[in-house]
Amino acid sequence: MNKYFHSVELDADKCCGCTNCLKRCPTEAIRIRDGKAHILSERCIDCGECIRICPHHAKRARSNPIEDIENYKIKVAIPAPALFGQFNNLNDIDIVLTGLRAMGFDYIYEVSRAAELVSEATRKLIREEKLHKPIISSACPAVVRLIKIRFPELCDNVMPLLAPMEVAARMARREVIQMTGLPDEEIGVFFITPCPAKVTEINAPNSSEKSAVSGAIAISQIYPELTSKMDKLKVIEPLSKSGLIGVGWATSGGEAAAMLGEKYLAADGIENVIRVLEELEDEHIHGVDFIELNACSGGCVGGVLAVENPYVAQARIQTLRKYMPVSLNHLEEQDLDKMMWENELTFNAESFRLSDDIIEAMDMMEKMEEICKNLPGLDCGSCGAPTCRALAEDIVKGNAKETDCIHKLKARIQSVYDQLGNLK
Repeated sequence: MNKYFHSVELDADKCCGCTNCLKRCPTEAIRIRDGKAHILSERCIDCGECIRICPHHAKRARSNPIEDIENYKIKVAIPAPALFGQFNNLNDIDIVLTGLRAMGFDYIYEVSRAAELVSEATRKLIREEKLHKPIISSACPAVVRLIKIRFPELCDNVMPLLAPMEVAARMARREVIQMTGLPDEEIGVFFITPCPAKVTEINAPNSSEKSAVSGAIAISQIYPELTSKMDKLKVIEPLSKSGLIGVGWATSGGEAAAMLGEKYLAADGIENVIRVLEELEDEHIHGVDFIELNACSGGCVGGVLAVENPYVAQARIQTLRKYMPVSLNHLEEQDLDKMMWENELTFNAESFRLSDDIIEAMDMMEKMEEICKNLPGLDCGSCGAPTCRALAEDIVKGNAKETDCIHKLKARIQSVYDQLGNLK
């Protein structure tokens, strides 16, 4: 049984074995074998880059169908701030929140409310000088998993605070239980998500044993019905309880700007994120207290489960923020402890382990290096592995052979041809 949960899946019937996803995967989690892509569970971070790049739509993301809310007596929606950037000419987020009520949700708790609390908690922790600087935001679960797999030395730099989604879910549950007196299991809290990494975080959290979120509904799934409900609203309920700081988290730089200081850095797009992490690992970045990293271009509005162009959505968020107060949520002293991680972030050693036996692993590493020297070093992907080194690793693990390299195969065929020619 696969012990890893992943929201990103392969539709083998649509896959034609091209190497687009293989070349773009940030953790080398994809191989092409027998003409089909295969995802290595221990390395996948569910960033959705393969979904974005696949021309045949062979990658897809799992999320909860809207019908799942009916499994609960009380239905709570916690919409991501990115949802507000999906609608044209929106000047009041209460229209979106009232639309969610019209869809059947009993309560709405904006994730942007929790984002304002997380921002204040981050500022407090930075002032206390107790964390390893520069501090890396823990809001993007794809980035956190990327660090666990590719940049283990930076695990101590990751902010040990729950992401706004999880904080919102926990606070929403507490409020609903106080208002209704119902048991926790009768309350369904659903995140309206722009990205598959959040779906994975709900089912296999990095920071806690169990998430307070019951499920995640993709923005792309909820959008058509929500738009229809919004168009038919006769009364707009005053439901919003967040300001421009919280809503700003939807776009790249929004979280960093909420630090209210100058010593921060923000990067978005998985390739740019990797570049920053590499420079940080090599100690080439100085004079920065806080680093915001988003795997998706443009920030959360660029998630593959959103519907609008991320830069259009980004512009809409900026316009929307003009009509909002700065912040409507403030941290209570007792809230900070409830927002801290329950689990320590550690390197996922299994992702690159050659063998459980240290002697065997060292022997395999030597063989890998030897094989690598004999490969052309072109990293063309034609062998079904993203790089020559990855192919060498697959060979020593018994998952590939040297002649999978077309250049080596060509050389061998030429050698046989030459030998046959000499026999004439």
